[in-house]
Amino acid sequence: MLRNRKIGFIGGGNMAEAIIKGLVAGGMDPAAITVGEPSTERQKHLAGQYGISTTAENAAVVTACDVVILAIKPQVALGVMGGVASYIREDQLFISIMAGIGTAAIEEAIPRGKVVRVMPNTPALVLQGASAICCGSRADADDLELTRAIFDRVGKTWVVEEKLMDAVTGLSGSGPAYVFTFIESLSDAGVKNGLPRDIATGLAAQTVFGSAALLMETGEHSAMLRDRVTSPGGTTIAGLHQLEASGFRAAVINAVDAATARSKELGKK
Repeated sequence: MLRNRKIGFIGGGNMAEAIIKGLVAGGMDPAAITVGEPSTERQKHLAGQYGISTTAENAAVVTACDVVILAIKPQVALGVMGGVASYIREDQLFISIMAGIGTAAIEEAIPRGKVVRVMPNTPALVLQGASAICCGSRADADDLELTRAIFDRVGKTWVVEEKLMDAVTGLSGSGPAYVFTFIESLSDAGVKNGLPRDIATGLAAQTVFGSAALLMETGEHSAMLRDRVTSPGGTTIAGLHQLEASGFRAAVINAVDAATARSKELGKK
């Protein structure tokens, strides 16, 4: 799917770099990748690290590439897209990774080209991202397949209806912050009970990583895996009881609800 494709990025931040890393690691020719980035320092970093082309001119990216990934902040999106609109071709694919901005708004800003929207998350930086994908009105099955081919290089992908993208933002988009907070809390608890900080953090992080890997590899329901760890009258059920008494599940659900609501608010601005 990616052979003979030229892929461009408008914006060269961390998420753009994660995708570039995945593409290059997957065998894509760095010469086929161009990044439009205003920071000279960032341009030098990306070019030096990955051997790709960089420029300060977004129009140059659009002119040279078949696929353009919009990796910019939502606040500047309309201005940036307006600046390149006249260079866009009918057959070009634009992939937006901007939170809160729907495909209809992007299609309105660019008169030609096809639009696919993706919500990735920061574990893409280590090629373990979770990305949800939805198509705009002008995109087709081939565009969807091409988008998945790109984002499968930095983790796993799921296709959803666009009306669910705010929920995706609240869950997996913001989710790493919840998980990091959980790991930090586990580590603090270990220190409180006498463990050195480095060992407590290592045990906590590996426990979360290993548990997630077990769930993904087995495909079993999380409740079944939890029950296998929970012996009658044992330590685990005592800990689970305290989590329930402290409203652990409700707190997580409320966090996702709040982030989802905020995503919807940002989309209206």
